[in-house]
Amino acid sequence: MAKQSIIPVILSGGSGTRLWPLSREHYPKQFLPITSEKTLLQETILRASGEGFANPIIVCNINHRFIVAEQLRKINVTPKAILLEPVGRNTAPAAAIAALVAIKENPQSQLLILPADHSIAKPEALQEAIMQGTKAVCQGHLLTFGITPSGPETGYGYIKQGSPLPNHKTCYSVAQFIEKPPQAKAEAYLASGDYAWNSGMFLFAAEDYLKELETHHPEMMQKMHQALENSIHDMDFIRLDEEAFMACPSDSIDYAVMEHTQKAAMIPVDLGWNDVGAWTSLWDIGNKDEKGNVTHGDVVTEDVGQSYLRSEGPLVAALGVDDMVIVATPDAVLVSPKDRVQDTKKIVEKLRKEGREEHKFHIRVYRPWGWYQALDVSERFQVKRIMVKPGEKLSLQMHHHRAEHWVVVSGTAMVTRDEETILLSENESAYIPIGTKHRLENPGKLPLHLIEVQSGTYLGEDDIVRFEDSYGRIMSKTS
Repeated sequence: MAKQSIIPVILSGGSGTRLWPLSREHYPKQFLPITSEKTLLQETILRASGEGFANPIIVCNINHRFIVAEQLRKINVTPKAILLEPVGRNTAPAAAIAALVAIKENPQSQLLILPADHSIAKPEALQEAIMQGTKAVCQGHLLTFGITPSGPETGYGYIKQGSPLPNHKTCYSVAQFIEKPPQAKAEAYLASGDYAWNSGMFLFAAEDYLKELETHHPEMMQKMHQALENSIHDMDFIRLDEEAFMACPSDSIDYAVMEHTQKAAMIPVDLGWNDVGAWTSLWDIGNKDEKGNVTHGDVVTEDVGQSYLRSEGPLVAALGVDDMVIVATPDAVLVSPKDRVQDTKKIVEKLRKEGREEHKFHIRVYRPWGWYQALDVSERFQVKRIMVKPGEKLSLQMHHHRAEHWVVVSGTAMVTRDEETILLSENESAYIPIGTKHRLENPGKLPLHLIEVQSGTYLGEDDIVRFEDSYGRIMSKTS
């Protein structure tokens, strides 16, 4: 099979709750530069690009579509498709939709399924394993990548290696998939040498995967056909049909297909792999000082050992603690023993139940046109800092309950106010009364920065009536 028919399918639907407060629902970990200057999503795309790979298919949550598009633009990658999930339904439906898209263009396509939030220290080893595995895939096998374990990890599933495939030196049948084991069993698996960690990465022919899914999970296949057939093309995105997608069963590729098929195969690999599933993962792969600490940002320590300390703004000072995780963002601080960080998701659930916003948004909220950041909030007023990217514009909108005053700090603003259009430069301002139809745009070549002062009886983001929008947000009712 031609190398160029391998299509990377990047699954970017996760919310990364165990990396709160850095990871938030509307800006989760795959979009953050956690392990390098590039984001996890960008790193994932780049390690499956170049010779032998087609342009990628990205599957993501509809609320993340503009973040995905912007991060692809920054690394000069044009996707084959960006598929928008209205809700999360795990990896099996996502892979099915990507396979249906791929076979429309080329029925012989091979798909490389990659979660967007993994760290791989040896990308060249992954590319070598992919090329080794294509022969097995051409013979009808559904291949998974088994990670050579570096310790008795209880947080990962395991794969038991079977006998070698005929005429293959590096590919093996799968003897068994195993859930996350207790410590004693993990130690026994490591000692035997017959087990690998389950990476959640796969390589298979699109048609072979769909045939197996049809056999073992026909209801899922039916719903995914409907979701794609009734999808809507919106700019560079494909909006999957919400009704069909929400009716689809939620299941992983492992549970839906790999544990049932007779065609499961594996290739063991040593990738320097980490699923970046918790703060201890970043401690594991981080550069440690002489006391075993990993620090990031403005951090000062005294008599601290074996800890992970990170600041995204304020000074973090730690004294006399060991085996701790301390993470500070501008609006939240997490303090936890290292052996309890897997429970960070319980904090996120508490925030959700209490109706708070800290699990959803960072203090800086990104939008397709730029971002805004709350500077001060009190009863009947709010002050924001706003950045609009060159050539971009907000929707033509109106508010029922608040007035707005815009002061330009730098750049040039084009302001529409009912039938009036005015051009503002630095230190100039405009007032938008309640009920006035208005729009803000940046006609210049530099970012526009301004201060917005809101005043009124209600200041919520849902007090927006949109009349025109460049980003399809009238249709989706998303921000």
